[in-house]
Amino acid sequence: MSPPNPPAREAGFLTRSLGVFQYTGRAVELVWTTSRGLFVAILALTLLGGLIPAGVAWVGKLIVDAVVLAVETGAEADRQQAVTWVLVEAGLVAARAGTTHGLAICNSLLRAQLGHRVNVLILDKARTLSLRDFEDSELYDKMTRARREASSRPLSLVKRSFGLVQNGLSLVTYGALLLGFSPWAVLLLAAAAVPAFVAETRFAGEAFRLFKWRSPETRKQMYLETVIAREDYAKEVKLLELGPLLVQRYRDLFAGLYKEDRDLTVRRGVWGYLLGLVSTVALYGAYGWIVLTTIARTISLGDMTMYLMVFKQGQSAFSAILSAIGGMYEDNLYLSNLYEFLEQPVDEERGEATVGVTPGDGIRLEDVGFTYPGAPTPALAGVTLHIQPGQRLALVGHNGSGKTTLIKLLTRLYEPTQGRVLLDGTPLAEWSGQALRARVGVIFQDFVRYQFKVGENIGVGDVEFVEDEARWREAAHKGMAQPFIEELPAGYATQLGRWFKDGRELSIGQWQKIALARAFMRRDADILVLDEPTAAMDAEAEAEIFQRLLDLTQDQIAVLISHRFSTVRMADHIVVLHGGRVVEQGAHASLMRNDAQYAKLFTLQARGYLEP
Repeated sequence: MSPPNPPAREAGFLTRSLGVFQYTGRAVELVWTTSRGLFVAILALTLLGGLIPAGVAWVGKLIVDAVVLAVETGAEADRQQAVTWVLVEAGLVAARAGTTHGLAICNSLLRAQLGHRVNVLILDKARTLSLRDFEDSELYDKMTRARREASSRPLSLVKRSFGLVQNGLSLVTYGALLLGFSPWAVLLLAAAAVPAFVAETRFAGEAFRLFKWRSPETRKQMYLETVIAREDYAKEVKLLELGPLLVQRYRDLFAGLYKEDRDLTVRRGVWGYLLGLVSTVALYGAYGWIVLTTIARTISLGDMTMYLMVFKQGQSAFSAILSAIGGMYEDNLYLSNLYEFLEQPVDEERGEATVGVTPGDGIRLEDVGFTYPGAPTPALAGVTLHIQPGQRLALVGHNGSGKTTLIKLLTRLYEPTQGRVLLDGTPLAEWSGQALRARVGVIFQDFVRYQFKVGENIGVGDVEFVEDEARWREAAHKGMAQPFIEELPAGYATQLGRWFKDGRELSIGQWQKIALARAFMRRDADILVLDEPTAAMDAEAEAEIFQRLLDLTQDQIAVLISHRFSTVRMADHIVVLHGGRVVEQGAHASLMRNDAQYAKLFTLQARGYLEP
């Protein structure tokens, strides 16, 4: 497994390399809006840190010259002058240490705030995505790449930008001092660091392309970690002895990824070493030049000390500048992941309607069809229905017949690819999302078991009243969850799940009653959608639940999916789906008289109960 080889000649490489720096300004803006105070403090300390080193070098020259003069003259004044310069240098060194520690403190505080800010941006974006987006593997890869690197890259980019300013100031002051020796020394200083910079930038781009290319493999690793280490997978993994197989797959994925990392790291390290030798040769060539010039008495001993320090530190500053530019290039590449995800187009809710043009008309499906992206055949085709207020509609059919897809269209989790769905005479697309959701209570078979307290697990059914205990109790009573909740150690305050301390796990049937109670949290909901809500309950409990539903939904639309025909027959109207199309519909008695698919399915299930 290896990424596609980049072309030998990349047209426009320089243009693209420069263009990727577009995210630097956005990163600076992000840091500025996260904490203006820390931003200003880091900038001030950075500027101060850029000026101090040249001052230290200059004072070092003055110390040496003062010592030489004091030795030659023996004068007390010259000795006092040397001591004064030593104290000045000590003060500058202390100030430099202060700026270093101050920057460390500010960066640490800003890193925490910025990491939180970026993660919130990603989460805010994620909640605007549609269900279709979450089912798109490419979008998942974008989200994975954004979350893995983007929380640290903005601060890294800003730190490198400030470091560029700091080292730039130092280099300007070093260059001014070094010009007193020779302009050629300045050119030598600059030229020595260029080869390493070019190689580093090149390898940074290659590392990014490798990172981006293998996002699916990284996501597979994350999934395997989840399956191996999560309690809701633990029973089956242990009973089926899947642990060794899953761990081996995890190891195999790592081995493939590690090979690519190793090859890149080795090449990067070897070239870095070889090109670093160029800088070393230039440094010691300059050393020899300065030493010979001092021996020739062209410059003083203090000048020699200063020039040696300036050249060495200047070379380090220049290398740091080029390294910062290379790092900024790399950070910009990774930040492109963040902004690519944050700028992912989302379907805007254009609807504003809060009431339909024909109040009381109920739900109408007019020649509705839907095809999943990339699917060769439609999941639904030509479905036409009218569900009136107070009607209980049951959807029946084999797995894959389109029942759950139809529910997703009714709740506007998907938009039809053909036809339209109307509520009270107004297409769902024209309804305000908030107004529409307020009218719908829904429970899916794969409902979420939140690791929250009991009351909160029910309260999330209507987020505006998530802390309203009176509403919890009312909804729990309707969902038949109240009896077992009152037997829990802390009642509605009992922590559910095993993730947190003192958590209690419920049976599947109890969880389903919690989810059913959640659907009753919305008092104004006049559409109740139940996608196999009682699949884990026994027949008696299911019959009791649906009798309760009949009593509680006299004026509501109730849409039910169930594989138990003893429950289905309680519905006013039954729709039989096959291959995404409506093949039968009517009341139980009329469908039995038709002796078609529904009658065959009903008889087959009934026979299973009657035959020994």
